[in-house]
Amino acid sequence: MEDRTAEQLAQDYTAMGDSISLITAVIAGDSMADESAEDRQDCVDRNTQHLELMKAKSDWGSEDFTATDAAISAGNGYTAS
Repeated sequence: MEDRTAEQLAQDYTAMGDSISLITAVIAGDSMADESAEDRQDCVDRNTQHLELMKAKSDWGSEDFTATDAAISAGNGYTAS
């Protein structure tokens, strides 16, 4: 079992929020619009994988993962064009 401190948990949850924001912005075309499709895809894939790995940790408390689940689903369904 993981044994992160409350501070580490809070930092990790905040980092997950940053990934959610980035995934959402790239998919919406609000971020990285001038980058290549390959770079946008790589960014979304990397951040989606980060969310999947972090959510799988066993020491979360009562955190709400609704936005995380939505971003993972959107990220996994994203194909840059």
